[in-house]
Amino acid sequence: MPQVLDPGAARTMDEFIGELRLLKAWAGGPSITEITRRVHQDWRRAGRPRTEWPARSTIGNCFLPGRRRPNPDLLLAVVRALVGGDEATVALWRQALRTVLGEAEAAARVRACDRLPAGPSPLLGRTRAASAVAAALTAARRSDAVVLEGTAGVGKTSLALHVARRIATRSSTGAPVLFARLRGSAPTGPAADPAAVLETFLRLLGVTGDRIPHGVTARAALYRQLLRDTDALVVLDDAADAEQVRPLLPGDPACRTLVTSRRVMRALPGATRLTVEPLAPDDSVTLLRRTAGADPLATDTAAFRRIAADLGHLPLALTLIGRHMRQHTGWTLADYHSETVVPLALEEGVRAAIAASDAQAPPDSRKLLRLLALHPLDRTDTARAVALAGECEQAVRRHLDVLCAAHLLTETGPGRFRMPALVRAYAEERVGLDVPATSIRQALCRVRAHTEAAGAGPARVLAA
Repeated sequence: MPQVLDPGAARTMDEFIGELRLLKAWAGGPSITEITRRVHQDWRRAGRPRTEWPARSTIGNCFLPGRRRPNPDLLLAVVRALVGGDEATVALWRQALRTVLGEAEAAARVRACDRLPAGPSPLLGRTRAASAVAAALTAARRSDAVVLEGTAGVGKTSLALHVARRIATRSSTGAPVLFARLRGSAPTGPAADPAAVLETFLRLLGVTGDRIPHGVTARAALYRQLLRDTDALVVLDDAADAEQVRPLLPGDPACRTLVTSRRVMRALPGATRLTVEPLAPDDSVTLLRRTAGADPLATDTAAFRRIAADLGHLPLALTLIGRHMRQHTGWTLADYHSETVVPLALEEGVRAAIAASDAQAPPDSRKLLRLLALHPLDRTDTARAVALAGECEQAVRRHLDVLCAAHLLTETGPGRFRMPALVRAYAEERVGLDVPATSIRQALCRVRAHTEAAGAGPARVLAA
């Protein structure tokens, strides 16, 4: 069966329609009139009343993208007309359509509002970062957006909301404030559909349902028209990629847009990109103490510093462990050693956050992340990564770029990389589960040979 007859790769309604148009071409390019005639013929045989038969224009609309309320029955009737009643092929299209409609329904569930959600106050340890973001937003009136990038759990959303609240209080009275969670790193389900986000934004801006146009392009145009010269503030949280963000940008110098993402947004050339780093050691200790609550043991600053360092000064992990301290009063600070706090943080929620970022990387890049955990140090270089992967340098560089773009690795210098502590712990867990033992042994042999050739000695570089 030709690949064109298998729509299983479609994940959106527009992609499904694209496959349907290819199917029409495969079928010899019959006219809309001819397809309508075939559908009428099939429905007459099935005993359907003539009042239900679709008009020619209705059949023609089946091939147009941007459909808001597709009629599954009619779409499958068109498929059947194009494939000559081949029920096996129709069954494939029926299953693909069910998948697409389920994905579309999930993507259309949008959490958006015309006010900023509540958040931690005051924000701890981000004074300089907040000032930098506010300054960038002021300067960004000549660009598209300010994008806060960073690893899972580093506090991008908290920082964005903190700065947005400060700006909103200083903005002119009546200036629109729009907020949306785009679910770019959601562990389950698709990212938010920008067309659905625009529909919600337009309703919040006073547009009635009958005036909301079809298609993302038309909606974006109306959205930008309504925001022109309004001094609007738009916050787009957890963006998947530039393609999702681009239609949601106001595109007006008077408006300000703040975006958060775990991904590097290089495809937004006009944006100002800022990386959100983990907390400073002193701020990490303060957050840990504050979350843990008052306790006589809180005077042991050295222990808190050690715990914070084990957690890589990641706000999410610090909050989770602080909460554990508050809820488990029988534990002493000595019980929170590295072999305990890292698994605890992973179990309490860090694992799920990292896994969501990891799941979006291609399989070979994910495999390299796991193999890098075989090295006993948190720092590596391209040559060692090549040895571990057993691939050509060009392919490995692509994998490293992918991992850096997802903030699963940090490039500390040309060809040199560091793996955050909790990402490393996650990769150590996964390597024995996801990579065959034979592949692990082969990777160890290759990197030992590389180390010996470099003159460092295998025992000092790689654990057996």
